[in-house]
Amino acid sequence: MSSDFAIATAQTSQQVTGYDRLLDLLKQRKQYDLSDAILRSLAEPIAAMMEDDRLNSTITERLQQIDRLKGWLDEFRPLPGSVVAELKKLYDVRFTYNSNAIEGNTLTQSETELVLEKGITIGGKTLREHLEVVGHKDAIDYIEELAQQATRIGEWEIRQIHYLIARATDPQDAGQYRRLDVKAAGTEYRYPPHYLLGELMAEFVEWLNSEAARQLHPIVSAMEAHTRFVSIHPFRDGNGRTGRLLMNLLLLRSGYPIVVIQTRDRAQYIDGLVAAQQRQNEDLLLELMTESVKVALAEILGIVATVEENRDRDLSFYGEMVEFLSREKKT
Repeated sequence: MSSDFAIATAQTSQQVTGYDRLLDLLKQRKQYDLSDAILRSLAEPIAAMMEDDRLNSTITERLQQIDRLKGWLDEFRPLPGSVVAELKKLYDVRFTYNSNAIEGNTLTQSETELVLEKGITIGGKTLREHLEVVGHKDAIDYIEELAQQATRIGEWEIRQIHYLIARATDPQDAGQYRRLDVKAAGTEYRYPPHYLLGELMAEFVEWLNSEAARQLHPIVSAMEAHTRFVSIHPFRDGNGRTGRLLMNLLLLRSGYPIVVIQTRDRAQYIDGLVAAQQRQNEDLLLELMTESVKVALAEILGIVATVEENRDRDLSFYGEMVEFLSREKKT
């Protein structure tokens, strides 16, 4: 009995899984970044395309691809703790660096990492820039905590996000609506007068928690929330960072990873905001947003799917990727 059990155990341990087949294909092709293959697989036509007259065909197709990516990622949940910890470190740095850089912070991504992980002061950079890094990381921690709760997102929560990013740099304004009127730099768009902010923010959070917002695709809803918020511009400074944090809070609540607007895409991002504010056209922003979400999901899938803890899991992702790479190899 014992020898039979040993043989059976050895056979089971040697069983080739979808995980094994996928890694073998990647090794054969000397392709070590699975996320690239995942993105290539999305180019294949999807059987049933979603329809939404409000969205152009490019955005509609990308949302369909995003749904496919998220479905794959959901198969792996809950993610291994080691992966969650590594992703947390990665996105704390990446999100903080890019969001601050868009607003003019000159710390590089590697310098941002040193400030966050080592507490090192970077020579030649201002104290304010260091404090912006720490404050943004505190705000990320807050939205991640808030994302786990099923509570209403109200004005207090939005003020708290702003308070965390601004408390060390602008303590007198942190979490406080502006008390003067401001104009958007470089455009003809004029932000609402300060005496209307209470009313406008009340209307905004009412929409944010409404059935109308929930009926939108989560990506569209998050971007619209971001656009509505920055168009109100309730704070004297820090509205862009607060808006991107709020956008990611909504994405996290819907099961998406943190999505980073890269500093290299700043021009498209600003042009998209101008188009949304002046012409009520969000296509540029949604095209940027959907592409950023696709890349984020593919990157995380590429990491999670190759973790050895998932070797014995019978997931459709492995079968679909093996089939795609096998077909691609023959062409």
